[in-house]
Amino acid sequence: MQIITTVSELRQWREAQRKQNNEVGFVPTMGNLHEGHLQLVKAASTACDVVITSIFVNPMQFGQNEDLDAYPRTIEQDKAKLLSLGVDALFLPSVDEMYPRGLSEQTFVEVPDISHILCGLSRPGHFRGVATVVAKLFNMVQPNSAFFGEKDFQQLLVIKTMVKDLSMDVAIQPVAIEREADGLAMSSRNGYLSQQERSKASILYQTLLDIKKAIQAGDRDFLALETRARSALNREGFETDYVSIRNALTFSQAEKDAPQLVVLVAAFLGTTRLIDNIQFTC
Repeated sequence: MQIITTVSELRQWREAQRKQNNEVGFVPTMGNLHEGHLQLVKAASTACDVVITSIFVNPMQFGQNEDLDAYPRTIEQDKAKLLSLGVDALFLPSVDEMYPRGLSEQTFVEVPDISHILCGLSRPGHFRGVATVVAKLFNMVQPNSAFFGEKDFQQLLVIKTMVKDLSMDVAIQPVAIEREADGLAMSSRNGYLSQQERSKASILYQTLLDIKKAIQAGDRDFLALETRARSALNREGFETDYVSIRNALTFSQAEKDAPQLVVLVAAFLGTTRLIDNIQFTC
């Protein structure tokens, strides 16, 4: 596995792949890799000739009161996992390599509307940071396909919209959520949970399943379902940010006759913010 730390090295590597007519699959990450990340790598390996991953903890997508300094960095373990899966190259840029003029002077990319609701409302500037770093990485890596997990459903839509709007020649490939045995969506932030919090965390997914069951049984009072779910989570010790039932195709608030839905939830458990979603056809 080739370790690449600069854009100039990366462009040399990419030119070599182009000369060999290799389809390049890209998995951008912030490291602290878990099985969910590894499923992205496996999907890329199946679909493409060569796979490159990146590990970069992006300061632009963290808010003032968020956990940039505390974000887990496990680079040696991450390298070993990627090597075991046969990843061809790992891009490990520094902050200075990614933002040579500093964050305050950085040109940014912002996707309107979708970036300012739900998680975007709770985390101002977050999706601007995501869109900017992903746009930069796409320009640097120039992948044929890029692989993203569906756990971050809103982020996935932001990236898809950006790619379409900016006419980027990258195929965005969603990969299904990987879950723990009790249903909790795999996330690097799960490591922040205390033992007691971890034992409760799967309630988040069960709440989504309960909403799905109610809707498929004919309950289309979406506002009431959202309200009851928030109350139930709060009684269990969560501090609920939102529960939202949306049209999975348009991401607008779901009408009663919407054929395909996504239910999204974000909630704090202690100091850890967890997100999850479930998609289904009515």
